[in-house]
Amino acid sequence: MGDRYIYKLHAEVCRALGNPVRVQTVELLQGGELCFSDILEQVGGLKSTLSQNLSLMVEAGVLKVRKDSRCNYYSLSSPKVAKACKLLREVLIENLERQNDILTKIKSVS
Repeated sequence: MGDRYIYKLHAEVCRALGNPVRVQTVELLQGGELCFSDILEQVGGLKSTLSQNLSLMVEAGVLKVRKDSRCNYYSLSSPKVAKACKLLREVLIENLERQNDILTKIKSVS
């Protein structure tokens, strides 16, 4: 397999995390497996939209699904998914802090 294929797969995982509802779902599932209806209750919105989001995340390998007669249960495919989201959150916070520092300097000059 060439590097391009790996980059493509990597981009698909990133795309699967590129939505606020999906990021929220990852955060919810850090506590363990949840039934579809429990996830829907937490994130809100339409059933069909959540279903599409969860399917995309399963296809990208971010989530696993376990089906039983009562419910589809979703869980993280790996604890590393939560770690990746945590690292991205840290990058976001650092960027916001940098922007805040710049804003503070601008205000002090004015």
